[in-house]
Order: sequence, then structure tokens, then C-alpha cells
Amino acid sequence: MATQLRPERLGYLTDLHASLTRQTVPWEAALVLDGADRAFLPAPIAADPRVRVVELPRPVGAAAARNLGLRTVRTPFVCYSDDDDLLSDDSLAVRHRRITETGLGWVAGWSADLHPDGTTTIWRCPTPPGVHQPGDVTGYWTSPDAQIPLGQTMLLARTDLVVAAGGHGGLPQGEDFVMVNGVTNLAAGELLPHIVYFYRKHPSQMTAGGAAFLELEGPAREFAFRHGRALRSALHRSRADGLELAV
Repeated sequence: MATQLRPERLGYLTDLHASLTRQTVPWEAALVLDGADRAFLPAPIAADPRVRVVELPRPVGAAAARNLGLRTVRTPFVCYSDDDDLLSDDSLAVRHRRITETGLGWVAGWSADLHPDGTTTIWRCPTPPGVHQPGDVTGYWTSPDAQIPLGQTMLLARTDLVVAAGGHGGLPQGEDFVMVNGVTNLAAGELLPHIVYFYRKHPSQMTAGGAAFLELEGPAREFAFRHGRALRSALHRSRADGLELAV
């Protein structure tokens, strides 16, 4: 989890931590402070020994913060969460059980939008439930402007696979699309028809709009889209040439 500990999001971060405490499998969290002052950590998080705080000396942005956090991960599997969202109570257990049963590289679940009034709406991603071979997910993203095939917070993946994929791409936004491209092109995985993540809708979220966000959304999406297609093509050529990758 990467955070700048913005005052308007501290309550959301506390709620996210509370959702972590309700998980039914052992976990540890890497909370990356993106140039933020540790003194502003909510008390329940600061007191939880399962939360390892990674302090960065200056703000570096979400992509770099997540990658610098990834270098500290000590578990065989990893997943991501934004600091203003929530996990369902069985989020980790459902995905962990399936990935250990199958030996797949990644397992994802559905996400749902969490509205200010507390109601939820399932986000129907273009990728259908079921097992998907390497490169399949990229095919469900039909154009840079279309719905992305999977959200990065829906994924639980092998840690070494996420590292091999390069983590989150070097973009000011849309970096998560690049991570999804890498993971789903390198290894087979499965999407479960089960809600594992709640995406909170609120006025302070980055994707709520604004000129600064909108002016780079198009170029970021175009790069991520082209990255997914180019990576799939390169890996298909390697496999066709007998250079099967072992990740």
C-alpha cells in the first residue's frame, strides 16, 4: 500500500486497515510512505506489528512507491490496495486458497464500486471468469479508450512473477495497467466471480477528474495499451521459437 497520508484520506486508510484485520489468513502489510511524515499514521496502524512501514525521503509517485515497497515483500504472494479502498472479509483467503490449489501465477476476483451512501455496484470487467492462458487478458482490452481488462487491486500474484513483470510501470498514472499487462502475459491465472475488493467513490480520488489528471490520461492509456500488445507479441514469438520462459 502506498500513501501520502493526506488528511482527507486518513479515515479511509484506517478503514482499509480494519478490513485487513478481518482477514482469515495470516498476512503482513508493507505501507509505503510516499514522502509523508510517519507522525501522521493513524494509531491503530502504527500499533500493528503486522504493518511494516517503508519511509521514503521524498514523494516519488504511486508507481515508484509501490516498486520500492515490493522490494521489501517477504511472502510468496503479493497483492496491492489503494489507501482509500477496502477488502472484503474473505478477500485474501479466497484468492490464496485458489492460487495454492492450482499453482497458477495469479488469481483475481471481482471488484465493486463503493458509493458514498454505502451501496455497492459490481464492476463487470471485460475479462470473463475462468482460467486464462498467458496473453489472454490483453486480448480483452480492445482499445486505449476501452475498459481495462482487469484492475491491479483485483490480483493476488506470485511475488517473483510481479518482480519479473517489472512491477508498476514508470507512468504518472496508468502504471497499474502496465503491471497487469506484465503479470497476465507472463503466466496463466484465473478470475473468480467473487468480490474481493471495494473501490471507494469519493470526491478526493485521483480518478475523479480534474485537468491535471485528464491531460495525461490519454497518453498513459495509449502507452499501456501498446505495451500489453507488444509484450504479448514478443512472448508469443519467443514461445514459438522454443524459448519458453520459466517464471
